[in-house]
Amino acid sequence: MLMIKTTKIFGANSVKLNRQKQRSSSPSLQDAFSRWQKTALAQFLRLPLYFLIGLLCILGSPVLAKVPGSINSSSQLPINSLTSLAVATDPASLLQQGKVLYNTGNFAKAVEVLKQAVQTYKQQGESLRLAATLSNLSLAYQQLGAWSQAQQAITESLDLLKGEDGNQNLQIFAQSLDIQGRLQLTMGHSEAALATWRQTEEIYKQLDNKSGVVRSLINQAQAWRTQGFYPRSVKTLQQVSQTLKSQPDSIEKTVGLRSLGDALLLVGDLEKSRQALEESLKIARNLQSSGDIAASLFSLGNNARKQQDKARAIAYYQQTVTASPSPLTKVQAQLNHLGLLIQDQQWPEVQTLLPLIESQLDQLPLSRASIYAQVNFAQNIAKVNSAVLQASSKNYLSALPTPQSALLLAKSIQQSRSLGDNRAQAYALKSLGSLYEETRQWSEAQDLTRQGLALAQSSNAPEITYTLQWQLGRLLSAQKDINGAIAAYDNAVETLQSLRKDLVVNKDVVNQDVQFNFRDSVEPIYRQSVELLLKSQQGKPDEKILEKARQRIEALQLAELDDFFREACLQGQRVALDQVVDKDNPTAAILYPIILPDELQVIVKIPKQPLQSYTTKISHTEVEKLLIQLRKHLVNPTATKAVQTQGHQVYNWLLKPIESQLQKSGVDTLVFVLDGALRNLPMAALYDGKQYLVEKYAIALSVGLQLLDPKPLVQQQLKAITAGLTQPPPGFSNFAPLLAIKSEFEGITKAGVSTTSLLDKDFKKKNLESEIAAASFNIVHLATHGQFSSRLEDTFILDFDGEINVKDFDTLFRSQGKTIVELLVLSACQTATGDSRAALGLAGAAVRAGARSTIASLWQIDDESTAMFVSAFYRELKSGKISKAEAVHRAQLQLLKHPNYKAPSFWSAYVLIGNWL
Repeated sequence: MLMIKTTKIFGANSVKLNRQKQRSSSPSLQDAFSRWQKTALAQFLRLPLYFLIGLLCILGSPVLAKVPGSINSSSQLPINSLTSLAVATDPASLLQQGKVLYNTGNFAKAVEVLKQAVQTYKQQGESLRLAATLSNLSLAYQQLGAWSQAQQAITESLDLLKGEDGNQNLQIFAQSLDIQGRLQLTMGHSEAALATWRQTEEIYKQLDNKSGVVRSLINQAQAWRTQGFYPRSVKTLQQVSQTLKSQPDSIEKTVGLRSLGDALLLVGDLEKSRQALEESLKIARNLQSSGDIAASLFSLGNNARKQQDKARAIAYYQQTVTASPSPLTKVQAQLNHLGLLIQDQQWPEVQTLLPLIESQLDQLPLSRASIYAQVNFAQNIAKVNSAVLQASSKNYLSALPTPQSALLLAKSIQQSRSLGDNRAQAYALKSLGSLYEETRQWSEAQDLTRQGLALAQSSNAPEITYTLQWQLGRLLSAQKDINGAIAAYDNAVETLQSLRKDLVVNKDVVNQDVQFNFRDSVEPIYRQSVELLLKSQQGKPDEKILEKARQRIEALQLAELDDFFREACLQGQRVALDQVVDKDNPTAAILYPIILPDELQVIVKIPKQPLQSYTTKISHTEVEKLLIQLRKHLVNPTATKAVQTQGHQVYNWLLKPIESQLQKSGVDTLVFVLDGALRNLPMAALYDGKQYLVEKYAIALSVGLQLLDPKPLVQQQLKAITAGLTQPPPGFSNFAPLLAIKSEFEGITKAGVSTTSLLDKDFKKKNLESEIAAASFNIVHLATHGQFSSRLEDTFILDFDGEINVKDFDTLFRSQGKTIVELLVLSACQTATGDSRAALGLAGAAVRAGARSTIASLWQIDDESTAMFVSAFYRELKSGKISKAEAVHRAQLQLLKHPNYKAPSFWSAYVLIGNWL
């Protein structure tokens, strides 16, 4: 039994809280929370000490299997008719009661009733109805997290059905298989689930059950996504969309459209997701199905939330609460609403919502979903409490975890134990351990965390396991157990790597109450791990540790791209950068700057030398501030002096300690694997006090530590397809005309490159795709506006018809899955204004295109200077055996020497990403 030392947390510290409130600098925030908290605190402190003992879901609502002659899927009994379960002895009546209990979220009671029905059907020898009832019982057990009982029930159901014949049996058999597939996927057996749902699809086709086919396909799309086969998942969903269009309005259609919308949301197609959900809502309203109306409104709220339209999301959540007959759905919508209010620090609204949610949570029947909702609420209370403490005094930031949070989490642990749901218990233990971590009660926090970790690992719950491993690493680090902390972080990273294919899916589908945010839930693990590794050197450079540190930073960058695209990227055969510089290009050096909370660490690889590193003691905040200022000055042609001053500072951080070694080693090319805000800057503009870096070196960027089959381009005949727009398409008037495109294309041809051109009305996605597929081009040159952003939805290029989103680049620039583009040039693109992580979209474009090398601009440049740069680049590339990096270098120097374009804003924006050979 887990014991919590309430005296230590809530005794003397409660006095501190009162003192903090007296000197609060934010009375409105205090008022918004303290009045609600006061009663909870008083009640909590009166509790005896012993009281505090120490999802992966398929989209859409789980559907009960119909029992022949018993359950009508649309019928309902009033709740007050269920007051006495003992009255009902007829199994059909019991089944109807079980259905109503299930639909209202009272899964534990539903199990009791369904078990009675099972016993009655066994006595009567009704094998077909018994099989259907057992499958329903399995589904109810799944909602409680009772996996072994769920497995036993569905196995018994299927065993009974294998001996039956006829269409009625097939219908029940398909429904039971559907429920088995849900259980298989929940338990991590995605391949088995996929095979099961393929079987259900065939049965439903045989029965001409179109809604069953749709449900099977949506489930298959989920299984494909879980295995990392995202294109197959999307293709399956497109098939669902076509099937649904031909169906008449029905409950099945509104559920199918809602499931389609939820699935499209996960793969990043927010607009199509919204359209499907709005159609689902329209049908539900026409059918006057309140449960489906509420479910569609809730999904629309999640869609708006994903699009960062908080006002619209809140409006949908509020409508959900009004429309929903389900207390659980109401609470889930209110919790999402609460999370948005806390993000925006809307404290009066928070004050109003907190007691409403608390009172409704108390009324929820026990289930896994209700436990997760309770944990979510406890976490939100803790966030509000943290805001109160920050407003009161920074000296007390870790003084007191909210008593109500601890009480709710302890209750959640009790409830999950009573259900036998180890996964829910692990999640609650992790959250309670986090509260103890805040109060620096390391021993208690560590005990809770280890208990949760054991349960999560035994339950095959990696999405919870990695967070517990991370928490354990933080606790061990705080106690100066560096080796133990490193081991815990290693385990967390390993678990994340195993989740790489479906982490993005897990973040929204495991449970609506388990919220995922890359910046908060993944990125810190990698950075804190690297910080620990570097500290463990104790002032003595260790090449093995340095190698591990840079590999971990690369893993972070790949994880960022996975999160950006909502799928796993950078698969396939690749060659390590170290091998390239040691064997193929011994005049190139690689630099890995790593931004840590209190220092900037640079790891350097000089050809045929061991790794080395150096450190600048400077806070992450100071680094970010200077980089943002430098970026603003770089785009201003009149701010050259400021660029030199700030560029000199960054040069001193990144290069000054190693400059003499670079000269002695004969290095002429620098390859940067940049971190954080450094990716928004062109390294060419760094300044040593006399010269820009571009005047000394050719420069390239790499997304990671490896390259796709690096080969020089100069050994091949240059054949390019050029496409561009002189005028932006309708609806994009914020983009200026590009009148110098024709001279840009003429310069490419004059350089001796064989070209095929698509200009203005001929530049359409379908035309470009067919040209690339029909002919052998090794260069694709796009002279068109585009934008790179940290949001997938806002990263695109323009063609004559409008936007081509970066997610479509893989089909646009590749043929039958093979990379056919050696060099992609995006000559008029820019990073999104005000987006500190916009270069993530640039890296994403390079990766998605599959090109070995990409040249792009970080901001839009005068199009005449662009034409000059492009012409010079292709002349240099065509003229002799030089690398792409060197060709970019020489073209930039020509602009720098031009009297009209010598300011860094003209020549430094161009960056080469990927293979620099």
